[in-house]
Amino acid sequence: MAPPAADAEDAPAGEQRLRETSWHAVDGAEATERLGVDPDRGLDAESVEQRRSEYGPNELPRAERASLLRVFLRQFADPLIYVLLAAGVVSVAIGNVADAAFILAVLLLNAGLGTWQEYSAEHTAAALEEAITVHATVLRDGATRELDATELVPGDLVELASGAAVPADLRLLSAEDLRADESLLTGESVPVGKDPGAELEDDAPTAEQVTLAFAGTNVVSGRGRGVVVRTGAGTEIGAIARSLGTEGGAPPLVVRMRRFTRQIALAIVVVVLVLGAAQFLRGVPPVDLFFLAVALAVSAIPAGLPVAITVALSLASARMAERSVVVRKLPAVEGLGACTMIATDKTGTLTENRLTAERLRPAEGEDVTVTRTGLGTDGALRRGEAALDLDDEEAVRRLVRAGALCNEGRLEETDEGVEGQGDTVDVALLVLARKAGLSRDELDDAAPERGRIPFESERKFAASFREENGAVVAHVKGAAEAVAAMCEVDPDAVREDEEALAAEGYRVIAVACGEVDAATAEEADPDALSGLAYLGLVGLIDPVREEVHYAVARARSAGIDVCMITGDHPATGLAIARELGFADEDDEAITGPELAAEAKDEAGLLARVRRAPVFARVEPLQKTRIVELLQDAGHFVAVTGDGVNDAPALRRAHIGVAMGRGGTDVARDAADLILTDDDFASIVDGVAEGRVAYDNVRKVVWLLMSTAVAEIVLFTLAVAFDTPMPLTPVQLLWLNLVTNGVQDVALAFEGGEPGVLERKPRRPDEPIFDRLMLEEVVGSGLYMGGVAFAVFQVLLGPFAMETFDARNLLVLLLVLFENVHVFNVRSEARSAFRVPLSANRLLVLGVLLAQGLHIGSMFVPGWRDVLAIAPVSPQTWAVLLAITLSKFAVVELYKALRGRRLFAASHGQAAPSTG
Repeated sequence: MAPPAADAEDAPAGEQRLRETSWHAVDGAEATERLGVDPDRGLDAESVEQRRSEYGPNELPRAERASLLRVFLRQFADPLIYVLLAAGVVSVAIGNVADAAFILAVLLLNAGLGTWQEYSAEHTAAALEEAITVHATVLRDGATRELDATELVPGDLVELASGAAVPADLRLLSAEDLRADESLLTGESVPVGKDPGAELEDDAPTAEQVTLAFAGTNVVSGRGRGVVVRTGAGTEIGAIARSLGTEGGAPPLVVRMRRFTRQIALAIVVVVLVLGAAQFLRGVPPVDLFFLAVALAVSAIPAGLPVAITVALSLASARMAERSVVVRKLPAVEGLGACTMIATDKTGTLTENRLTAERLRPAEGEDVTVTRTGLGTDGALRRGEAALDLDDEEAVRRLVRAGALCNEGRLEETDEGVEGQGDTVDVALLVLARKAGLSRDELDDAAPERGRIPFESERKFAASFREENGAVVAHVKGAAEAVAAMCEVDPDAVREDEEALAAEGYRVIAVACGEVDAATAEEADPDALSGLAYLGLVGLIDPVREEVHYAVARARSAGIDVCMITGDHPATGLAIARELGFADEDDEAITGPELAAEAKDEAGLLARVRRAPVFARVEPLQKTRIVELLQDAGHFVAVTGDGVNDAPALRRAHIGVAMGRGGTDVARDAADLILTDDDFASIVDGVAEGRVAYDNVRKVVWLLMSTAVAEIVLFTLAVAFDTPMPLTPVQLLWLNLVTNGVQDVALAFEGGEPGVLERKPRRPDEPIFDRLMLEEVVGSGLYMGGVAFAVFQVLLGPFAMETFDARNLLVLLLVLFENVHVFNVRSEARSAFRVPLSANRLLVLGVLLAQGLHIGSMFVPGWRDVLAIAPVSPQTWAVLLAITLSKFAVVELYKALRGRRLFAASHGQAAPSTG
């Protein structure tokens, strides 16, 4: 019965036709007929294959990732690479094949390194996308099967049940008390009841399309069946995803460093031209001058700086992934360390996203506080033992029993523990009954159900009619004002009790019961309920995650403020904020209606926003406005979100943090970071890693720039004093490769320094080259370059060495200088003796490798001729090492005298001891 599939060229037209059809206004039977599907058997295998080729997989479009080859070729798109390639061509033209081969080796090695770091960063983000999957129960060829949601095609028949994720846009064919949480799509926090038989107009808004179930939403209760009418980019969520557009580009820090590198390159080229002109006037052959200029420019210009920085950021992103933070965009690694405000959701981020019945206020007697133990492997709950003694508390027993009988949830025991299915309030009441030793099965057997009234937001209550001792008894739960209206009780007293519990952060449910006539039960007439016995209130709370207390304390000690953005009651939000320590007793929450009412008073609103720890009763679209206000207040904001309507706020924030478990694809695509465990503590861990990454970037800059300064100083002094050129072009390239090419990458593996979360956030616009960095770079470069030239002069003068021999020792001296200097730069403030070697074994290995490569090259026939080097005695090596260790001592003295004050000024904190 399947309609003929369109050719691949016609696929866009087919997709457009599905998108433009008002499926919510089409009758269910007509929908299956249009889609060519048998409502009793589903699609056959041939139809599925045809439609899969026509419509593609059921997934949102993602930017195509570059292939490994493309990433590799991209490494050659740099002006300095072009200079080296030109030098290689000239080498071949003049018959210097050895030099050309060496230049080619340098290019390939650099390209390989760049390819590795860039490709691995993309692979990290891709890993999460592959891990997050949705499954669907589908009817095909008359058989029901579980499939990955990406395999669905238009016309598939999908079964929905409580707790299931809707895998595509469905036209519902049948439904039984089906309610869906569409807050991720519409922003409405109340579940939407579905009615397949409703007659709707073509222009009905999304929030009123009760005949459809939308991809990305979740079934809260009930069950149903629907036919897939739109998949992938054609769904409602897909339309929003397309409207958000895409972002790309290198991290801002890398962009700034590329710009800085070009500026430095221009200055160095000017210096090289001046030096070259001076040498030309002294009769140096033009070909020699060309190679010297190329080699000096390539060696002195820190072309590897952007690559090394990207490696540092990529490594930080890998470390974040190990701490449940997946980095989608490298700017987040750089920016997270500068975060001054975390604007977080409450449910599932600060709290466990499961309601627990903690406070009982029966109609008679004293309040009862229940242990917060919930679902899981808790022993008492697993064994069904009573954790709540009700022997002498008949009023409490009736309250707990009624909550379990007016209930559509269920508990199931698994190998991992007790799992709940259904509405979170229902599950919480069942867990409460189980703690009291009441079995749901035994209650159902003793009081069979004779009818029920499902919860509707308009009614604000649910009821279950049970046969007990020959009578029909209604058990009711819901909002306090709705339940009190059915009971013989003072409504003002109930409202006072409700407000008192709400002020303590509880979500309050009222419970009642009473006999009704059989007709009321049969007709399930909500208007006929009256004269019931009021049983009391249940205070439900979503417990704060155990680890969040410590995480908030860490954030605040790091100079980071925390605020909560929630749709809950202000009292609930403030109670949790006070428990976590980021709100005081006199603090107030700002509500969504207040935001709207004070929109014209920009100054007054901004003043309140600066002080507010909680934003409550907030509509999803107001979240973006809150983020903008926090930014206007001077904060560098990280914001969390999980829904489609959170995507604009995630984009607007400096750092967007999406939920990996409960979040939508659209939210994840809009975010910079993804929390795979939806845990606030992971954000703070990410801040720590971001600060470590920024520290490592500074260390790499110090290493590479001081090397560049040293080489320029060395050659400038040589020209000024009219000495032979200290190094040959190949020696310069070799020096650059064997030291910086290994050590700058190894520096990126440095671990965090002590107290990384005890200092204030850096300014987001803080320049890398502040006063401290300038002193470090210039001082180190001048010392290394000056000492190297002095040694070269001594070798040529008093020791009367040949130029070949003097250069041989000078190359070794500079290699040793770099090997020693790298241990200086492991910390800008702490003594190198206080940074254990075990903290970065790769760096130690890199130094040994660099030294080993150079010494080994002295003994390789042919290769040593290319490099113009020769073996040296151990005594000579030791003397040169002693000279380079003086650099170590000088930097240690500099740190001891000035490091503390300069570090504190640069980072806004009391500097750690330099030891």
